[in-house]
Amino acid sequence: MSSWDVVVIGAGAAGLMCAITAGQRGRRVLVLERANKPGKKILMSGGGRCNFTNLYVEPDNFLSENPHFCKSALSRYTQWDFIDLVCQHDIGYHEKTLGQLFCDDSSKDILNMLLVEAEKVGVALKTQCDIGQVNCIGEVNGDDGFQLQTSLGEIETESVVVAAGGLSVPTLGGSDFGYRLAEQFGHTLVTLRPALVPFTFTDGFKLLSEKLSGVSVWARIHTKVDTSEYSFLENILFTHRGLSGPAVLQISSYWREGQGVMVDLLPEINCQEFLVEQKQRQPKARLRTVLSQLLPRKLVLELETMWWPEEVEKPLAELSELLLSGIADKIHGWQLKPSGTEGYRTAEVTLGGVDTDTVSSKTMESKNQSGLYFVGEVLDVTGHLGGFNFQWAWASGYAAGQVA
Repeated sequence: MSSWDVVVIGAGAAGLMCAITAGQRGRRVLVLERANKPGKKILMSGGGRCNFTNLYVEPDNFLSENPHFCKSALSRYTQWDFIDLVCQHDIGYHEKTLGQLFCDDSSKDILNMLLVEAEKVGVALKTQCDIGQVNCIGEVNGDDGFQLQTSLGEIETESVVVAAGGLSVPTLGGSDFGYRLAEQFGHTLVTLRPALVPFTFTDGFKLLSEKLSGVSVWARIHTKVDTSEYSFLENILFTHRGLSGPAVLQISSYWREGQGVMVDLLPEINCQEFLVEQKQRQPKARLRTVLSQLLPRKLVLELETMWWPEEVEKPLAELSELLLSGIADKIHGWQLKPSGTEGYRTAEVTLGGVDTDTVSSKTMESKNQSGLYFVGEVLDVTGHLGGFNFQWAWASGYAAGQVA
């Protein structure tokens, strides 16, 4: 039987950050990972370049039943702290859009940085380790601490940090282990859902999206939940199954089954004014010709068969302003109804998780069981797309590592 001060379950972003922070305090730390190597999600993120944080991190960038829970950790380990660490390791990075920071080279740079930092403070890492039971030693002999039954044998530890992630992308190690362990110790779960995930369709739009697969357009997408409205302005991408792209992934965290979404294809232009102006300037031009100045021609050709099929060959001079106004309204308010999402298979994160009411916002320690901590995705804190979930991993891991 081996004995440790801290056992971290999960060698992802939050787990490694927690292990490094605890190790820097002189704690003897063991990280257990079920997969065959650490940081698989880190390696795959950002198209292989790891969107490791965002310049503009605010609590409003996170979803939780308790929107205040994330504030303490985010304020004590900020994006600037992680950027400093990246700079210490001479990792080149750049801002892509909207404050999103990516490695110039590869996601491997971030993972290697974390592994070097972990090795520097003596953190032990074991992969391909399955964990069975996690029990309090106190239930047996009155001592503090935990006993873990694992494929590597029995392990005893003073503290257990659950950094096992969520259900998203099971091929990269996503599982329900952390949630089951939380429930074992009396924690409740906020309903789990795939988030930051593409939409699928079963109606006529599916055929249209198949035809337009690969076409991307800058747009604003809206949805309404109860009395609250949400919208995101970024690219949308047509796929063989429906809609993807940053704006769609963002809105998916708020969308609920049975609800519609509204897409504004020209969010920064008054389409009606544009069309009336073009009618005066180019009276002989076709509507598709002038709209193709603003939208991908392939998309415009599909829109004309849906929205003005009888007038496709008429010049603008013969189109009434009432018709142009109606087409502009549709371009600004395209009503769509997703049938669902692609699910956890492609979801970037899991929405919901361990209810934060029974977890300390300062230390991430369970209020039900001393010495038990939850960090990262397993908690009911979900960031927007753009590096926010990584920043939550760094911040929550750091908070728990300060005390575990």
